[in-house]
Amino acid sequence: MTLTEIEADEDQADALTAPTVYVCITCRHAGDPEDGPRPGLALARAAARAADGTGVTVCQVQCLANCSRSLSAAMRCDGTWTYVFGGLDAEGDAEALIEGARLLSRAKDGILPWRGRPEILKRGLIARVPPLDFKPETSTEDTE
Repeated sequence: MTLTEIEADEDQADALTAPTVYVCITCRHAGDPEDGPRPGLALARAAARAADGTGVTVCQVQCLANCSRSLSAAMRCDGTWTYVFGGLDAEGDAEALIEGARLLSRAKDGILPWRGRPEILKRGLIARVPPLDFKPETSTEDTE
């Protein structure tokens, strides 16, 4: 294997484990006109700018089905829990999403730590979803 192939493999491994933020670009606030500009798209664009040079990937998605608590975004890394957030602001919360994704990428247990988490990612948490390879803990009911 050549040095270039090794570097390409390392780049691919980094890409597979890099944090990703998914931003709903169809999100709008209640009462916004249906044909007006979408604040979700503005949030996605701001997040992409905030992610520049950080190793965080920002993906635009059509809908996260969290309309009652929009603006919405999700974040994940390979092997971590996925976090869904709502009540985000198009102007002010892009950097918090990127900061949270970087924090999640460094979490050895795959769980976004409470300490150090931006405030909007504390109060705006909608759900966390276990990773695909999640092994449930044994409960006392399972042992009886």
